[in-house]
Amino acid sequence: MPRNRRLTASAVAVAALSVLTAACTGQSGNSASDDPNAKTTITFWHGWSAPAEVKAIKDNIDRFEDAHPNIKVNVVGNINDDKLNQALRAGGSKGPDVVSSFTTSNVGKFCSSGAFADLAPFIKKDKIDLEKTFPKVLLQYTQFEGDRCALPLLSDAYGLYYNKDAFKEAGITAPPKTMSELADVAKKLTKPKGDTYERVGMMPTYHGYETVVDHYMSSWDHAYFDKDGKSNVAKDPAFAKMFTYQKKLVEDLGGFGKLEKFRSTFGDEWGAKHPFHTGQVAMQLDGEWRLGMAEDAGADFEIGVAPMPVADDEADSYGKGFLSGTIMGIAPQSKKQNAAWELVKYMTTDTKAVVEFANGIRNVPSTFAALKSPDLDFDPRFKTFLDIAQHPKSSTPDGAINGATYQQTLQDFGFQYEKGSVKNLQEGLEKTAQQIDRDIEQAK
Repeated sequence: MPRNRRLTASAVAVAALSVLTAACTGQSGNSASDDPNAKTTITFWHGWSAPAEVKAIKDNIDRFEDAHPNIKVNVVGNINDDKLNQALRAGGSKGPDVVSSFTTSNVGKFCSSGAFADLAPFIKKDKIDLEKTFPKVLLQYTQFEGDRCALPLLSDAYGLYYNKDAFKEAGITAPPKTMSELADVAKKLTKPKGDTYERVGMMPTYHGYETVVDHYMSSWDHAYFDKDGKSNVAKDPAFAKMFTYQKKLVEDLGGFGKLEKFRSTFGDEWGAKHPFHTGQVAMQLDGEWRLGMAEDAGADFEIGVAPMPVADDEADSYGKGFLSGTIMGIAPQSKKQNAAWELVKYMTTDTKAVVEFANGIRNVPSTFAALKSPDLDFDPRFKTFLDIAQHPKSSTPDGAINGATYQQTLQDFGFQYEKGSVKNLQEGLEKTAQQIDRDIEQAK
């Protein structure tokens, strides 16, 4: 379950980043000197905590230890980025050897600060062809400016969930494929009830559980930064188009105030009373985990799954989506980096390990071989997410030296614009771009 990795809780990512700012000064160069064949014990820190997730980790570690009888793994779960960064900053023998994080948006900081060790020497030694092993986007979000400090450990793909019963009732025969179609369908599915709603077609506000700026942006071809590394949000027309589209959809569905009042009645995003589960929203932008969660919650309607619609003038890119995931690396202070690498290599590149872990926690596999494995055990609808993960135009936000800060800045602008506090969109985007550039310059 991905509850710690979403930018929906982007304040968490930024809080973790504040620790990093004053944290790791370790070198990213490889200094492994331990004998990988010697008997040893390494420590692996991860963020999963749910019983099924913890079991899936244990099962994978058991398989690793069977294949590497000289290496024992001490597993510590429920580690967030704050705890991780504090341990990496402190160093010493009590910290982890192998590390993982749900926060892909912080990879720029992890790599540039030396918080994670350089994996290039290990990859070269074992002759791993990364481009033939992992999809392009996953390789992008596990490195920064050529520094390879992490590898992908499962991924998340975002699509559109829809209530098939509500679609049938409204006479809608297929999920929308363009953003105009999405707006039309959302309006048809919305049922006002006095000053509130019986149901909204989709909750479009930026607080609407996964309907955040960077997830919306994946429906448009866009670039967060120009070739000189400066913020592109005021110059790339895709950003103005997205903000204009989202604000109009908010207004067409009843207005910001009315929608936010209705949103206050929603159950927790990770609980059984999620508004998609209860039928309060008929469509939901969300990740692959939502299908299993909705089924487990006993949703009393047929659930449909499709790619997120795309910009009207980019209809040929339909099938793409937003990608994220878990990253895995080595602590730079570890004295057992060769043994640590064996675990990282196993969990990220061994097809059986990747497939079994994906099956265990209902995430998308992170290697080409695992994505095509006949051993994947998923609901047939899950194939939508496997296809999104491999689509050549699927995307994730660019890395930055200050991690998720620029995304939070843009998200904060979105909050202000959708509720009407910012009147001039272009002027607001220009100020936002200037703030992003200042923050990045200060972080250098």
